[in-house]
Amino acid sequence: MRKRLLATTLIGVAIAVLGMAAADAQPSQKPAPQCFFSQDWDGWKATKDSKAIYIRVGVSHIYRLDLSNACPELQMPDAHLVTHIRGSSTICTALDLDLKVSDMHGFATPCIVSQITPLSPAEAAALPKDVRP
Repeated sequence: MRKRLLATTLIGVAIAVLGMAAADAQPSQKPAPQCFFSQDWDGWKATKDSKAIYIRVGVSHIYRLDLSNACPELQMPDAHLVTHIRGSSTICTALDLDLKVSDMHGFATPCIVSQITPLSPAEAAALPKDVRP
């Protein structure tokens, strides 16, 4: 009886190890790192409803910045973002950003960031061209 229990246990362990090895062998679609440096931010596009902004960080990472309210000034042709970083230059949460949108006339309207979400490479590739930064 003990030999049968031992054999069953060993088979179960072997199956678990093989399953983990197979999972490791498959390529993973990791999202962008949770934090990024403000100086690596390179381009942005707002959604049509002005409730979110997609930003490019570095060469290949895309983040979605959800806004607490629509920020229609993002749709103006001469709009540009004015960011003030709170604390260090590392951006990890919405609290790290003080974001405003401004036009060429110098008026700046606050756009409060409520959430920052890193996108996986597959999610970034699936973005429509009109919101891809």
